Amino acid sequence: MDDLGGMRASDAEREAAVEQLRVASVEGRLTLGELTERTEAAYLAVTRAELAVVTSDLPQAGHAPVPAPAGHPEGRKRRWFVAVMGDSKRRGKWRIERGIGAVAVMGDVVLDLRDAEVRGNVVDIAATAVMGDVKIIVPDGVDVDLEGVAIMGDKKVRVIEAPPGTNVPVVRVKAFALMGDVKVIGDSHEPVKKSWAAWREQWHELRGELKELRGDFRGGLRELPDDPRDRPRRHGDHWRGH
Repeated sequence: MDDLGGMRASDAEREAAVEQLRVASVEGRLTLGELTERTEAAYLAVTRAELAVVTSDLPQAGHAPVPAPAGHPEGRKRRWFVAVMGDSKRRGKWRIERGIGAVAVMGDVVLDLRDAEVRGNVVDIAATAVMGDVKIIVPDGVDVDLEGVAIMGDKKVRVIEAPPGTNVPVVRVKAFALMGDVKVIGDSHEPVKKSWAAWREQWHELRGELKELRGDFRGGLRELPDDPRDRPRRHGDHWRGH
C-alpha cells in the first residue's frame, strides 16, 4: 500500500464519494442494491485507497453527466402492480422513475427492489392489502419509512437500516392493510447471491491488508520487553535509585 493510498480518509471525502455514487445511480449505472452496498463501504472506508476502490469503475466527479430523466408532472399516475385472487411479482432488472402502487386483494404482490435502477433519492410506494399480502424486498442498509393503517392486519419492517445521519437511499411506503399484511424485508430475511464485482474483491483485500498491519503492530507491542517499573509491587520489594 503506498503512502497516498494508506492515508486515512476524511469525513468530507467519504461524503463526496457517497454523492458520486448517488449521481451514478440516477444515471442508471448502479442498481439500488449496488448503491446501498457501495454507500455502506464508503462510510466504512478507513483509508483513501479503500474509498477509491468503491468508485473505481465510475466516472470521476466533474464529468459531463448523462441528462437525468425529465421530471414528471405532479399527479402523474403511478406504476401499478395489482393482484386480485392471484399473484403479481416484479423481480430482477427494472427501472423505477416514478411512484409505485401495489394492491393485493385476496392475493399476493411481491416487489423486489434490489436489482432495480432507481432514478431518484426516494422510492415512493403506496401499498394496499385486503385479505392479501404486499411484500417489498429491499437491500439491507436503506432507510425505510413505513406509515399507514392496519385493521385486523399488520404492517412491519424487517430491515437492517443504516446508522442515523448517513446519506442512504430512502424507501417510503404508505400502507393500508385490512385483514392483510404490508411488510418490508431486507437481505437478511430474503438472501440472494450477489454477482461477482471487482471493486468488492479489491475492497475486501485492502481491508484484510489493513487488519494484518494492525495485527502485526499489536503483536510487536506484545513482544516488547516489560519495564520492571510497570510491574505491580510485591510485599518486600524495594526500588533502588542509581
